[in-house]
Amino acid sequence: MSKILFVITGVDHWTLADGTRHPSGFWAEEAVAPYEAFEAAGHEVVVATPGGVVPTVDKGSLAPEVNGGQEAADRIAHALASMTALQRPIKLAEVDLADYAAVFYPGGHGPMEDLAVDADSGRLLTLALESGKPLGVVCHGPAALLAATQEDGTNAFAGYRVSGFTNAEETQAGLADKAKWLLQDRLVEVGVDFQEGEPWAPKVVVDRNLVTGQNPASSAPLATELLKQLP
Repeated sequence: MSKILFVITGVDHWTLADGTRHPSGFWAEEAVAPYEAFEAAGHEVVVATPGGVVPTVDKGSLAPEVNGGQEAADRIAHALASMTALQRPIKLAEVDLADYAAVFYPGGHGPMEDLAVDADSGRLLTLALESGKPLGVVCHGPAALLAATQEDGTNAFAGYRVSGFTNAEETQAGLADKAKWLLQDRLVEVGVDFQEGEPWAPKVVVDRNLVTGQNPASSAPLATELLKQLP
């Protein structure tokens, strides 16, 4: 059995351009689907957050309309409640990459608030990329890549093909005009080769040991790809 590290946002909000706090956190499906896939394959999931705080689920991600109905929403909520690793996270600053076979970042708007500027996360991502270990990042999770700055000032992921939540999806979700910045724009600015698929459709991009997904629907197929890369 290998250990797989889940790095999850530690905040419960996303600050909008006008300074108001939009309730947020991590997106339920993006944690549940990979967690279930990794556990089913015999791996142990360990959760790390900034400061070791218990992560907050975005309440919006538990709604029936984003989960394909009430029955599916109930299943997601039940699965979350059974994910004991979420209740005992370790501190991100104390993570030793050598302890893990792979690293995974779920999304939600939370990462745009904290992980996008978290130096500990940025260092971990850079090390994971260099190590060759499978590294999976989905939806708004790629906001964390923005903190992976190298000594020469360039981004460690510059030149990598990466998918993530698109401007079109943020617009359709009704938040693009309220945001301080958009994920797709910022990733392009740091030199990432952004791969955009159809809004809300599953899209997974594999570039060397980096596996990224565009949106919540991409989380389960991303987990499948990540498992293929594990020895």
